[in-house]
Order: sequence, then C-alpha cells, then structure tokens
Amino acid sequence: MAEFTHYTVMKNEAVDALECQSGKVYVDCTLGGGGHSELILQRISPDGRLFAFDIDDEAINFASKRLEKYENLTIIKDSYTNIKSQMKLHGIEKITGGVILDLGASYHQLTKQERGFSFMKDAPLDMRFNMDSDFTAYDVINSYKEDELVKIFSEYGEERFSKRIAKAIVTKRKIQPIKTTLELANLIVESTPRIKTAIHPATRVFQAVRIEVNGELENVTKILTDVLDLLDYGAIISVISFHSLEDRIVKRLFKYEAQKCRCNNPICTCEPPRIELINKKPIMASVEEIEENPPSRSAKLRVVRCIRKAG
Repeated sequence: MAEFTHYTVMKNEAVDALECQSGKVYVDCTLGGGGHSELILQRISPDGRLFAFDIDDEAINFASKRLEKYENLTIIKDSYTNIKSQMKLHGIEKITGGVILDLGASYHQLTKQERGFSFMKDAPLDMRFNMDSDFTAYDVINSYKEDELVKIFSEYGEERFSKRIAKAIVTKRKIQPIKTTLELANLIVESTPRIKTAIHPATRVFQAVRIEVNGELENVTKILTDVLDLLDYGAIISVISFHSLEDRIVKRLFKYEAQKCRCNNPICTCEPPRIELINKKPIMASVEEIEENPPSRSAKLRVVRCIRKAG
C-alpha cells in the first residue's frame, strides 16, 4: 500500500457533477488509486452499483484493498474501450447514473522509475499503461521512420523542434539502439537550441511517445462515443483531461452531440441532440488544490447530461 503514491485530482468537483443517487449504476472508467470510486461508493451505497475499469495491476491491487468493504463494487481488469462488451457481460443494458473519466497517466505511473515515463529518472523506455502489452516506447523510438517520429512529436507533443529531434534519434540509433529514458532525454537536449523556459526540453516528446504507445487520443474518442450509446436518460458524463489534445477532443465531441442540427441541410433531418452541456467552459482545479498538487493546474473538467430517452 505504501509504495503506491496517488493523488485524486478534482475529486469533489468531478464526483459532485455526477449528482450521485442510490439505486443507480455508475462507471469509473479510470479507477487508478480509487479516489473517485471511493467517493462515488460513499454516496450511492448500499443500493447503487459501481463498475470500475483499469488495466494497471498495481492500481487494481491498491484500489481493491482500499475499497474492499464495498460489496456493490465490481472492478474490471480491461481497457475502458471495451465498456460495451463488459457492460453486456455483467448484464447492464444502460448506465442509469453516470460515468467518470480521469484521462492520461496517473501520478504513480509517471513517478515510478521502472515504468519509464519520466525523463528525470533513468529507466528502460517503457511507458505502457498496460504491462501485458508488448508495444513499448522502445519500439517507437527505435523502429518508427523519421517522418513518423516527426508526425507524432508534432501532433501529440506540439514540439516545435520535431524534425531536429527525429533526425538526431535516427542518426543515433544507427550506431546503437536508444534504450533508456535518460539516453533519450539527453539526446533531445543536445539536439535542440537552449531556450529560457521552465519546461524541460524533453517534456513534449515524452508526452507524444506516451500517447502513441497507449493510443490515448483514439481511446478518448472511442470511449466517449460508446458511453453515449450506453447512457440512460438523465445520466451524466464527467471528464477530466490534462492536456489540450485530449480536452479538444472532449470539447468538440460534446459540442457536436449537443447541437440541435448536425446535418447542415436546408431542412434539418437530425434526431434531437443526445446531450446537454452542463458547463460550457471547463471547470478548473481550485487554488488550494493547485498549491497542494501542482500538476492539477492543467486539469479541465467537462460535464454533460443525456437528454434523449432510450429507444
């Protein structure tokens, strides 16, 4: 238990948004250390049900112990992208209460040395959320073509020196493979101009590689689309994102699904919108929370409610 470091970002705001009620079904798509799940369970017990997804064994082990007293909790070791098949497997036709998503890597994943997410500690290039997966950061750095590296550094990391960094990586790996986080970080520092900034030169590239390894952006689109199909009338989605790429996907999809007309035909043929926006602008972490946990400064919470009756 002590080895698992966990901080639940915007715990009260994200769970308050769900308007939890006993007797309804809720899903925590990103269990992590169980902070959001615990608060949901406190509010829906004894008659509500919570299903919680995670693919990280360390998170599941920690949260299982933390939440062991709750008999109305089902922890599912699977990707949240399989929510439809898993809900069917557990006999759930509709999610009647709501869904919460806390996107991106957890504090534990980012700071545990051997997971290879951090450029501040030397470790094998890994960056997998799911340790059962065979695809790692090593594969991206050592097998992707130069133009493919440029593409992911530019699109996923918004890195202005993508071409320089990609060229340096390809040149280096011709001599020997790039195996560790510090090898990669040092190579990035050496291949980019010195600029006065508080952000480490490797930050954007490491973010881009992590997103690529775990298919994070594709997964965001898939889970939100699937969840919308599963929501019952009145159910709520509460989503926390941590960087602009994720937030942009959430914002655009929610805005589209909340529009009365989505066909742009002279005579609208659209069905009524599926959702309404609870907050048009994202909710941000409080000053107090940011002081306690500085990474929460980038968190954005968006909330919507299902307004189309099933069938």
